[in-house]
Amino acid sequence: MKIAATYENGQIFQHFGHSEYFKLYEIEGGKVLSFEVISTNGTGHGALANLLKERGVSALLCGGIGGGAVAALGEAGIAVYGGLSGNADEAAEQFAKGQLKQNAEANCTHHAHSHEEGRSCGGHTGGCGEHCKK
Repeated sequence: MKIAATYENGQIFQHFGHSEYFKLYEIEGGKVLSFEVISTNGTGHGALANLLKERGVSALLCGGIGGGAVAALGEAGIAVYGGLSGNADEAAEQFAKGQLKQNAEANCTHHAHSHEEGRSCGGHTGGCGEHCKK
């Protein structure tokens, strides 16, 4: 199985649509067997689903993600594990061990510019700014 994580400097990048890199992991038998970092080459938002589909990805680990991207990933057959933050390799290991739950609810909405108390994109501190909610 191949999974992807939004990626920047070893961490899960917090805004799917602005990801410049993905770290792809090959998972088998509860372990990460191999990995590679790929560039999105400036591709953004919904087009990223096709990029991942072409690479054979079946699950995405990410921070914040918008509803349109969740729909595009779903149509591409890619499960979303949103609302994550921290070290990408550790998240991939947790996924491999079956310790993560699927979550497409960590949505960034670019139209609601008020930050509701207690809502964030997986501990998100930048990039998506105040228009994130979970």
